[in-house]
Amino acid sequence: MLEIEGSVAVITGGGGGIGLEIAKYWVRHGGRVVIADIAQPLLDQAEAQLKELGGEVATVVCDVTKEEDNARLADVAIELFGRINLVAPFAGIIKDGLMVSTSKETGRVNRKMSLEQFRAVIDINLTGVFLTVRECAERMINHNCKGLICLVSSTGSLGTAGQINYSSSKAAMSVFPKVITAEFLRRGLSGQIRCVAVAPGYVGTAMVRRMDQRALEKILADVPIGRLIDPEEVASLVGELYRNEALAGDVFFIHGGLRLGSRG
Repeated sequence: MLEIEGSVAVITGGGGGIGLEIAKYWVRHGGRVVIADIAQPLLDQAEAQLKELGGEVATVVCDVTKEEDNARLADVAIELFGRINLVAPFAGIIKDGLMVSTSKETGRVNRKMSLEQFRAVIDINLTGVFLTVRECAERMINHNCKGLICLVSSTGSLGTAGQINYSSSKAAMSVFPKVITAEFLRRGLSGQIRCVAVAPGYVGTAMVRRMDQRALEKILADVPIGRLIDPEEVASLVGELYRNEALAGDVFFIHGGLRLGSRG
């Protein structure tokens, strides 16, 4: 079993949401964190909250779609703390919309998902994760760091209408752990660095809680536990995946028994 105390976590999307919750969980258990986000004000607010908890924290403004930003992020963790033990690339966006929409009057297509709308999500949610993981894994190998790469998939990976961009990116996260684990096994690294993914359902982030309440009630009708997943519950799962060295190469769903539209 690995211990969080003294370990170093690199977290993208750390300025808010689940990323910040993982950072809080880490410092509460004696770990140190390097959080990255696209906007300095978000990082400043997150840093203040983490320091209130007594955490050792560094912040890096990072566009995860850029190779040089990801390399700098990984280097900061090594330069300041000497190692990387957890990689949590949780930066992500949504730009929902139907691939093609039709007019009620004519039945003909009157709107399409734009290439920009598709590509923006893939660039951040897929390419960005690849770059963060690649750069951090390189430093972990070269500095003999032991730990976990923990990706974030989603129940959306199972296929959600209006999210062909987002669902595609999260389906990719479902296969990453298998591929990375197999590659590390070939190089004799799989006992040193494991890779898994968590796949949350509807999580009670600030964005979700601001949804139209009637729409939210409809969503919760398909969640057997009758509520949203708490971001802290996702962070707790990440912590357990880190500690338990028998967990590798798989996706772990945390969705409260979500039925995906079926009451059966």
